Amino acid sequence: MKKSVKTKVRKVEVEQKPISIGKISIKPYTDPNSENMGLEKYNYVVFPNTFQIETLAAVEVNGKTRYLNGLNEFAPEIKQIQDEEKKASKIKSIRETIAILERERAFNHIKPEDEDFWSKVEMFNPDNSKVWGKVLLKLGNDIQQLDPKNNLDHLILLHGIENGGFSLVASSFEEAKRTKQKWYLDRQVDSISSKTGVTKLRNKALALMQELSEEEPRKLFYVAKNLNAKGVQYSNRTLADVIYNDMDIYINGLGYDNNKKRCANTFIEHASYSIEDLKIKAIIKDAAFYKFIITKPDGMLHEASQNVMLGRNVSDVLEYLKNPANDDMLDILMAKVEQTWSK
Repeated sequence: MKKSVKTKVRKVEVEQKPISIGKISIKPYTDPNSENMGLEKYNYVVFPNTFQIETLAAVEVNGKTRYLNGLNEFAPEIKQIQDEEKKASKIKSIRETIAILERERAFNHIKPEDEDFWSKVEMFNPDNSKVWGKVLLKLGNDIQQLDPKNNLDHLILLHGIENGGFSLVASSFEEAKRTKQKWYLDRQVDSISSKTGVTKLRNKALALMQELSEEEPRKLFYVAKNLNAKGVQYSNRTLADVIYNDMDIYINGLGYDNNKKRCANTFIEHASYSIEDLKIKAIIKDAAFYKFIITKPDGMLHEASQNVMLGRNVSDVLEYLKNPANDDMLDILMAKVEQTWSK
């Protein structure tokens, strides 16, 4: 039976103040319901004026050391990426970061697309213990701001945290809640996925949508922007119930895609993405619609006003805009797209 989409519209608008991308910090995670020697009463994770120090983790295989720095294209987590486009984009992003580090720290200029790229790397080789063995984090009760665009040490730390190189720091707030780690990486973000029957899967997606609607309406806005074929029509003035109903229709397979299992799975997958990824993907989608991003005759995607090449596909563009070195281009596109959202 087709589910009615009629609903009593609440006079509530989607939160109009967009969440900023780029503010990255390491925050202490405190749970008042979890005992920690009484420190939880004061929102402390360690005693005042004390710190915990952790060095970048490494694993040894066949006598060779591999550091969990997130900047090794030969690491298992990169090789295991099934999507070839995503893998190529990830490798490209890794090389661009290494090229920056080599240029600034070793005065070694290498082009990321060089076929002999890694043989020309002098300082930031994946197994160079003289570099990676000295990477460490000092953690206390204060929030630690990271500026990866302007501080190379912060850039290295960021990649290490995201790749599980520091056991004390969770990669997100949600992970910290689940694992009870004392610190977490905060990108103003927040994840699930499983393979179950269609009914259970759909119910899980609907429950997750309800949770997002109540606790993170802006994240639901970005999810809808990405999943709804007509998502470009959403603005900051779009009522929360309109977005809720649209996603309800989508999850139940009553929209442009009638495969209920695929729709529920896709919604759950997108809801697990960080709010940063969701927002940038929404920016890319709308920027392409408004011709802020265009495809040139060479088949590459370019930012129209600056004629800057962003990549071959959406995965490339996403990795390009997430790279702190390209914050200026992200700011340009974000300003243009958010102007359309504010109308």
